[in-house]
Amino acid sequence: MKPIITHFTDDDLYKFTMCCAVIDNFPRAQVKYAFTDRNNLCYPQGFAKALQEQIDSLQDLRITPEEIAFMRRRCSYLPSWMGTYLQGFRYDSRWVKIEQDASGHLSIGFEGSWGDTILLEVKVLAIISELYYRITGQLDRVDYDDFYHRSYKKGERLLGAGCTFSDFGTRRRASFEAEDVLVQAMKDCNDSRQWPGRFSGTSNVYLAMKHDVKPIGTMAHEFVAAIGGMYGPQMANHIAMDLWRHTYRGALGTFLYDTYGWKIFSLNFSEDFANLFKGLRVDSGDNHEQLMKIVDKYRSLGIDPLTKQVIFSNGLNTDDALEIQSYAPKYCQPSFGIGTHFTNDFPGIKPMNIVIKLIAAKITESWTFYNATCKLSEDEGKHTGDSAVVRRFMEALHMGE
Repeated sequence: MKPIITHFTDDDLYKFTMCCAVIDNFPRAQVKYAFTDRNNLCYPQGFAKALQEQIDSLQDLRITPEEIAFMRRRCSYLPSWMGTYLQGFRYDSRWVKIEQDASGHLSIGFEGSWGDTILLEVKVLAIISELYYRITGQLDRVDYDDFYHRSYKKGERLLGAGCTFSDFGTRRRASFEAEDVLVQAMKDCNDSRQWPGRFSGTSNVYLAMKHDVKPIGTMAHEFVAAIGGMYGPQMANHIAMDLWRHTYRGALGTFLYDTYGWKIFSLNFSEDFANLFKGLRVDSGDNHEQLMKIVDKYRSLGIDPLTKQVIFSNGLNTDDALEIQSYAPKYCQPSFGIGTHFTNDFPGIKPMNIVIKLIAAKITESWTFYNATCKLSEDEGKHTGDSAVVRRFMEALHMGE
């Protein structure tokens, strides 16, 4: 079977921005990741072997001069040494362990240097998703012309309503071609006339380069989760914001706050951070409720929330974004990151519900033990990590009191 990932930058921008911050601040850190299929899917027998072959093929990937030039031009906040680092980067399949039981359930783990393994997550998730649809024959009946037209109509609705939005759909896309078609449709729609809204770009760096749109992204939960494992969850957000400031000096100023819930983040979100960061990203919980918490926090610090951006990205579809757009501009500058609804919306295909989360970290390879960590969601039942670790972190944060 031909490789699914054939371009080094066929990946989300925030993996590269986090990789840079990790090397800058934690050059010797070691981590572990684990795969979770929230639908507990039974994969076809032999899937693990096919997946291993796909991951082995990543070892042949090399970043091209064109990709380096694009990132230096469009991602000027990345230091020049990052391009040199990526030129020398090589994937190693030994970082990945895959098992499949008799029932077909998958077990996948990564372990290694944080600066290396951080670039695996999105690629492996995209591989799993497309590989499953290939092996089960579901991609054989996909109509990409129809998908283009349906995507274009989504763009018309969003742009007409004044939404500023981007594609966040790499990790659970039906296929590379699906995301490619989606970005083309949204760009074509955006450029067709003057709209109240704007298609701001895509999280996928390669497709941003191909279609000449802006690559979009800052950070993910793993940056805070690893720090929470190494130092404890109480001050993880504070440390993460401080280190992000150290690396980017005010650029990439959207902070993802919900790794350990709103309460502890709010306690760490002091006036200096609130002024420094351009805004916050809502990725779990009730959108209206989370927005009101953000608005109240800014106001308590004497900051007008209308001067701040709030990005909504919690499993949105077009209708969700339109609903939020109906009230959010009264409080903030809203924008939307839409993922699976954009890149995996085909009749008869059920989108996958898969994640890979960082579960343990140690600050240096000389340590003989890891510190376990987890991710706590504002959504009920979506905490990720070992149940005992989740309970320990919740107790440390006095959650539920």
